[in-house]
Amino acid sequence: MARVFTKLGKQITIAVREGGPDPDGNPRLRVLMQQAKKENMPKENVERAIKKATSKEEGDYKEVVYEGYGPGGIAIVVETATDNPTRTVANIRSYFNKHGGSLGTSGSVVFMFDHKCVFKIAPKDGVSLDDLELELIDYGVDEVVEDEDAVILYGDFASYSAIQKYLEENGFEIFSAEFERIPTDTKELSDEQKESVTKLLEKIEDDEDVQNVFHNMAE
Repeated sequence: MARVFTKLGKQITIAVREGGPDPDGNPRLRVLMQQAKKENMPKENVERAIKKATSKEEGDYKEVVYEGYGPGGIAIVVETATDNPTRTVANIRSYFNKHGGSLGTSGSVVFMFDHKCVFKIAPKDGVSLDDLELELIDYGVDEVVEDEDAVILYGDFASYSAIQKYLEENGFEIFSAEFERIPTDTKELSDEQKESVTKLLEKIEDDEDVQNVFHNMAE
């Protein structure tokens, strides 16, 4: 739970820096605040994240993406939000080196992933998945999936704002809105290699500067 709050807090700070502290005029912040409420994130945590963005005394978070290869040639993309990129890159490099991988250069593996925006929304009475998918094609959605008590929409990265606007204007409840990197192809590994990759991924994910980790290992 603490990790979720830390991640959301950084995202809120970055959203405020980019679009201002007023959720009415900042769509990304609006969704993040709804998500924070859904996760039962304390109000003071949200206020602290907003204050951090508007305070000149606080360090500035930068979003930095690292790319590399894990054991068995698995492609790994690491998204971070950090106020000290020098510290972060040193840590990320050490994780790769200690667990049989190697940190690559910018652009070395990111092309192996499709960058998508992913909305999780509440189902709406009287609206079928087929009708919803047909309606949202024009807004950049390319897949609609039913998932327990929610509907998941996958769309082009650049279509985030258009999709969010449609959902809000048509009264859909948004549970969360994330950006994901989905591998265009996955790679099969032996059980031993999978174990090595999993250890590396867990080590990277434990770093407080890391927001998301994506890979192309077949599950």
